Amino acid sequence: MNNSRILQRRRANSVRIGGGEWRSRLLTFPDAEGLRPTGDRVKQTLFNWLGQSLDGQICLDAFAGSGALGFEAASRGAQQVVLCEANRETAKSLTGNAQRLGAAQCKVVHADVRQWLRLNSAKFNIAFCDPPFSTAMIDTFLAQLVPHLADDALVYVELANVVETLRSVRSQFVVEKVSKAGAVHFGLLRLISAG
Repeated sequence: MNNSRILQRRRANSVRIGGGEWRSRLLTFPDAEGLRPTGDRVKQTLFNWLGQSLDGQICLDAFAGSGALGFEAASRGAQQVVLCEANRETAKSLTGNAQRLGAAQCKVVHADVRQWLRLNSAKFNIAFCDPPFSTAMIDTFLAQLVPHLADDALVYVELANVVETLRSVRSQFVVEKVSKAGAVHFGLLRLISAG
């Protein structure tokens, strides 16, 4: 493989942290089915919505993949970030990135987040949900997530249509923000009822 192809492959399998303590640091990740890191434009919009500082926040990167959102949150002061990833190689990559950054506040969990939630009582202020599965399943996942959210928690979702997809959980969430970048639709939900 020539040097330009190697360089292209490295660039394709890396994302840059946009702000905070680790601004401009690269995160690398392996090829994995369904892994599509959140793009810089979307990430920038999301963290403008959340505020540049996440000091003291407890965060969940539910389908971590590259870890772009979880590590970004940690870089911006999150007190703790749990990065759940079902793919073994991708989870190993997340662990390696956490070690390289010295990200003691990041806990990488090699598990399907839905199973992990059933076995844990953790509570989160912010959850990042960019699921690799069909958007038809997001309602079920969000309903499972609700008991793990602190009062007034925020949930980031990346879906085909944020508003229309959230039929069964509308009584528990209000859509705070919605945007689109290319083919990516994304939004920020606020928990209004845990019961």
